[in-house]
Amino acid sequence: MRNFLMLIFWVLILSTPFSAHSSVHPSRDNLHFFSADNPDFVYTGRIDFSNPRRPRFWSPGVYIVARFRGSSCKIFINDEVLYGNVHNYLEIVIDNQKPFRIQTTGMTNIIEVAKGLKNTVHTLTICKDTESGNGYLEFLGIKCAAILPAPAAPSRKIEFIGNSITCGFGSDLSNIPCGKGQWYDEHNAYLAYGPLTARALHARWQLTAVSGIGLIHSCCNMAITMPEVYDKLDLRDDSIAWDPARYRPDIITICLGQNDGVQDSVAFCSAYVRFIRMLRNDYPAARIVCLNSPMANQQLTAVLKNYLTGVVNYLHAAGDQNVHKYFFSRSFNSGCGGHPDLAQHQIIAGELTAYLRGMMKW
Repeated sequence: MRNFLMLIFWVLILSTPFSAHSSVHPSRDNLHFFSADNPDFVYTGRIDFSNPRRPRFWSPGVYIVARFRGSSCKIFINDEVLYGNVHNYLEIVIDNQKPFRIQTTGMTNIIEVAKGLKNTVHTLTICKDTESGNGYLEFLGIKCAAILPAPAAPSRKIEFIGNSITCGFGSDLSNIPCGKGQWYDEHNAYLAYGPLTARALHARWQLTAVSGIGLIHSCCNMAITMPEVYDKLDLRDDSIAWDPARYRPDIITICLGQNDGVQDSVAFCSAYVRFIRMLRNDYPAARIVCLNSPMANQQLTAVLKNYLTGVVNYLHAAGDQNVHKYFFSRSFNSGCGGHPDLAQHQIIAGELTAYLRGMMKW
């Protein structure tokens, strides 16, 4: 009789329906799992939601914000593990504490990102530090005592279009020196100039960037250019379509030209004008700012300044007054491969923040 009653008990437990937006059974540590389709998560970036319980994303700087109650939190992340050995990095931020970088170790990852906190409400930010060339991540959810609606996302939005500099390539030397690990071991998108600028201006950010990519010529035998893949979710693979209506930026910055090198002026400037007009078709009200490369040598810097001045003047004469240019004060090359390091990204962001704040009166 006792066995029969226990059987009935477990049948009832296992047959009880659970909402997709609620936690599953509490664990022995009194924590609950909250799946990725819970409406309290806030997502920003190019994300494939075709499976809402496993949103998938490739681009650097894609981030998720959650608000949880309790003293600890674990995140559940799938990694594509591209080529069988490539692992992504993530930046984790708890409240206003110092960000820290972690790396996935396999295709499925359960990572404790917070423990020993005060048993109060905390804000968690999860940001993809590595780029499309490292393969996708899938966010499955978090495990904690409880979640609450995340803080309202800023209404201001900025999109940063660029190459390895915008990705944060070669910038973070805190763990692995240049040339001592994999090509992506020094990636840090969260602390790159774009997100730094956005946070200083109380804005959301989206990084549309690929290492090595150019406007009309990409380096490293790359067969794609930015205008060809801009409308895709996976910028490296040129495959799944991106819907521009999902993120309408107030400002778009373009930082291309480093990988193009010195090109024919007519070819480069014509392609630049066409690209801006493509952006304008999607975002008629956005301010578009053309940036020179902050790691270029003296020759390329002079060429880009000349070309971008011509592009902006041409578009002004054609009636588009919402196109601007900003040139950085110098070249920044203290990171890997002549890229800016984290300290220099802060300087770059400081310059750009001041310019955008003045332009937008933010």
